[in-house]
Amino acid sequence: MDKLRNIEVFISVVETGNFSTAAEKLGISAVMVGKHIQQLEKHLNARLLQRTTRRQSLTDAGEVFYENGKRVLEQMKFTESAMESLQSVPTGLLRVSAPVSLGSSVVAPMLARYLQKHPQVNVELILSNARVDLIGEGFDAAIRIGDIGDDRLVAKPLNPYEMVICASADYLQRFGIPASPEDLKTHPCLVHTVWNQSEGWHLANAERTTSAWPVNSRYVSNDGHALRAAALEGAGLLLQPKVLLADDIASGKLIPVLESFIPRPRAVHLVYLPDFRPRAKLTSLINFMTEHVFY
Repeated sequence: MDKLRNIEVFISVVETGNFSTAAEKLGISAVMVGKHIQQLEKHLNARLLQRTTRRQSLTDAGEVFYENGKRVLEQMKFTESAMESLQSVPTGLLRVSAPVSLGSSVVAPMLARYLQKHPQVNVELILSNARVDLIGEGFDAAIRIGDIGDDRLVAKPLNPYEMVICASADYLQRFGIPASPEDLKTHPCLVHTVWNQSEGWHLANAERTTSAWPVNSRYVSNDGHALRAAALEGAGLLLQPKVLLADDIASGKLIPVLESFIPRPRAVHLVYLPDFRPRAKLTSLINFMTEHVFY
């Protein structure tokens, strides 16, 4: 019987709330989850979970075992980390979180280059615009745009996130070239669903910053790549990070406008938890991202 695996499964059931969610998280079947719990209860000679058709709850024995089981797994992780730190060659799994657009366009190819340099490391890249909990969700590092949001984290600055407003040549021929943020009122703009009217497009020049929300928004999407595709088809003005559009701009498919009013760049950081026993795999990732041009 794999006692540690049984403990891991039990804790996952408690924290996710049911067998099926725990099974999905662990990559096993709900039936196998049940078998792990049965083995554990048989070994301990005690019922840990009280289950009904609608809910499950911990027994008194389950509550005691849950708290102590978590400490056992934490100690095991600490021990594994300590052993890994003795290795001079980076090895093991790195879990990294990144925003969707920046992650798919920039972080993903960068990690591919990193893996070529470190063949004994595996990477799991999770793309999400939600701010992950590095401890609770088991991430080694994350890319964050704007505020870091947690003073417990170490933050390494990367290249800032520069924005650009652009459109296709066909669009500009039909609608004209906007000369000021006020002109956005007469232009169809391609809008991401994460924006709202309190934020808008924060356009700035040397004298002031203005929130020029594009009121004429016939095309809205929750995906930056979809908005880029629409811009290439002449559907409207697009505000996006410059790095995502660099090839289109260089080829002339998209033409920058309002260059004197683009939003101020946003900070980008690689964040991770402090570790008094630096792990070779994480240290190698930090060094790779900070020593190479991020984009």
